[in-house]
Amino acid sequence: MPGCELPVATCPDMCPAAERAQREKERRLHRFEVAPGCLGDRPRADPQRAVKEYSRPAAGKPRPPPNQLRPPRVLLAAVRYLAGEVAERPDASSAEVASFVADRLRAVRLDLALQSAGDAEAAVVLEAALATLLAVVARLGPGTARGPVDPGLLQAQVQEGFGSLRRSYARGAGPHPRQAAFQGLFLLYNLGSVEALHEILQLPATLRACPPLRTALAVDAAFREGNTARLFRLLRTLSYLASCAVHGHVAHARRGALARLTRALSTPKGQTLPLDFLVHLLALDGPKEARDLCQAHGLPLDGEEGVVFRRGLYREEGLPHAGTCNLLVDSKLRGRTLEEVVMAEEEDEVVDRPESQA
Repeated sequence: MPGCELPVATCPDMCPAAERAQREKERRLHRFEVAPGCLGDRPRADPQRAVKEYSRPAAGKPRPPPNQLRPPRVLLAAVRYLAGEVAERPDASSAEVASFVADRLRAVRLDLALQSAGDAEAAVVLEAALATLLAVVARLGPGTARGPVDPGLLQAQVQEGFGSLRRSYARGAGPHPRQAAFQGLFLLYNLGSVEALHEILQLPATLRACPPLRTALAVDAAFREGNTARLFRLLRTLSYLASCAVHGHVAHARRGALARLTRALSTPKGQTLPLDFLVHLLALDGPKEARDLCQAHGLPLDGEEGVVFRRGLYREEGLPHAGTCNLLVDSKLRGRTLEEVVMAEEEDEVVDRPESQA
């Protein structure tokens, strides 16, 4: 309607010059954004490192002018920088990286919403932003809730990212070559959700027939059915990004599998199962992780190589921990950088075929 047309963004930098100057003056620069050698009393912003921070739109506040909004090509460059430089920093914890990246990606989505941009080019930015966010969230370790980032807030931001992207797809303008993959990521991230499954089943049959979505639907079915062997066979085959998306459900799936094994195998005197069997069945990273998993659930060990299922000992306390997930997540980068995966410069294919796993 007249008077509500969105502007064409014109800011050439990852962070507008006015914001850099303001945050520099107020000493609100993140250490990732400070120019080398300027970490003293008066840190200065590096235009090549500073990225626009998220600022919640306030009621009655005028919209930012075009020179404060970054066009899609600049937004994509910012996402590339976050994935290639910030996410891979060796001098920062995964929690610090996730906190910084999530905030800056939220600002990316806001800039897109406040400008006139084509759906196809907006989708490319949103895909890269969401892929980056999924990866940094999957890298978070235990104890994150006590760190500089709130896991609940991160989860909400991932869902917000999926919402923005799927609305862009739904507007119909295309093409969107990665849509099947990202619709699959949506289902994997929301594994077991009736609502998510319903939304996926409303997609056109041609889209649902694409391999990434077919695989995601198979994973969801195995998860719902409690089919442990099939579920973890499928999880081994997922691409890196798909593995990042489903990462949050791995610990719950392993706990459910251990509970079912307990019901099936427990006897009054106890029955021993080789730890190697658990390592393979649950796609664990080795015997140590299997021992830790069993002991966390009250199951005694039989030396270094077995676990004893004895009636009445199994317990569940607190939230399950996903462990390192090197086999199911990290190993799937296969020498590629996160930037290559996020920007689709290296095809993110499956690692193995399901049939190759016993």
